[in-house]
Amino acid sequence: MKRIIFLLLGACLCACGRYGCGVPAGYEPLLDAALAGCPRADSLRQLLRQTPREQREGMAFLIAHMPRGDRDTMRLDLLRENVEYAYRARREYPWTRALPDSVFLNEVLPYAAVDEVRDSWRADFYPRFARRVALCRDIRAAIDSVNRNIAADVGVEYNTAREKTNQSPAESMRQHMASCTGLSVLLVDALRAAGIPARFAGTPAWHDDRGNHSWVEVWIDGRWHFTEYYFPGRLDYAWFFADAGQASPDDRAHGIFAVSFRPAGDWFPMVWSEDSREVHGVDVSQRYRDLYASYEQALVAQGRHTTVTFVMYDSAAHEGRSDARVAANVDVFCGAEQMGGGRTAGPRQDMNDALRFLLEKGKSYTFRYENARGETTEVTAEVGDAPLTVTGYMR
Repeated sequence: MKRIIFLLLGACLCACGRYGCGVPAGYEPLLDAALAGCPRADSLRQLLRQTPREQREGMAFLIAHMPRGDRDTMRLDLLRENVEYAYRARREYPWTRALPDSVFLNEVLPYAAVDEVRDSWRADFYPRFARRVALCRDIRAAIDSVNRNIAADVGVEYNTAREKTNQSPAESMRQHMASCTGLSVLLVDALRAAGIPARFAGTPAWHDDRGNHSWVEVWIDGRWHFTEYYFPGRLDYAWFFADAGQASPDDRAHGIFAVSFRPAGDWFPMVWSEDSREVHGVDVSQRYRDLYASYEQALVAQGRHTTVTFVMYDSAAHEGRSDARVAANVDVFCGAEQMGGGRTAGPRQDMNDALRFLLEKGKSYTFRYENARGETTEVTAEVGDAPLTVTGYMR
């Protein structure tokens, strides 16, 4: 009997590996590489040993894949706190317990959305959003509850007067403002605090170079879906959907990318830090193209939408002249809801190349742009059954 006990104990010790029990052997070369040359490698090894066994793989995952700057300088108590609350969510929520380990590790556990300042958001967000999901029966209901209530719960609204682009939750909440990047960081972290797999997504520039945008993706039953801070009412729908449907795969300037904490063979392009390669990413452009194509086909089949073309000229006197066309950014609204946006064709583009929207019939729409004097200008059009052309003038 003693011999059997000693053999079992020996087998257990051997299975534990060099970094302790609970750390799969596959992490050993990753940890070796990550800690080589790290000025506080001994402290990180000690942190890993002190981590409860059931949380140790998560800690190993973060140490193995965290950016070098974090590995060298991030507060260890913050790293420990992040892991503790992530595993607390996994114990608490049925949708988190049901996740594959790979999804939990890469989309719930990470302490950062992009390259924002590392702060103690989990300790704040865990109780703040636990009340929002306490009665939810599944992950879709939990996503809906967090997404609908986040603006009220954190007290942050969109405002480009914010201090910087890539704000952390604490920075945005202190100012009560953020741009789309800071808002997306908030939503990613709020969802992760509730045990929901979420990641940061965005584009450096739309297909027509109107600017960049950031939003959020959530993982449900093996598929990624998109949403944003100001919940559009359902997943996989937002004002930028038509633009996203024209993203360019394999085009770093006009593609759509999603963040990955573990290396993914590519990097996430951050317009606020263009030279950085430390945030891993995946090109998801084709998925958005396919998703919008299916959406557009469904709208056409329903017969409730028609094509509205918007053309911009330098003045009413030159309307109809190809050389008088002006390239300008135009957004379209139905009431307060933005339905889309785009850039009109300039004088050198083919006359058949025009800005087009697929809009619901029987409604009034407002087209908004900035004229040659820098003034906001609006054109209102009633959309009926037939295709419609709307004209704007720069002066």
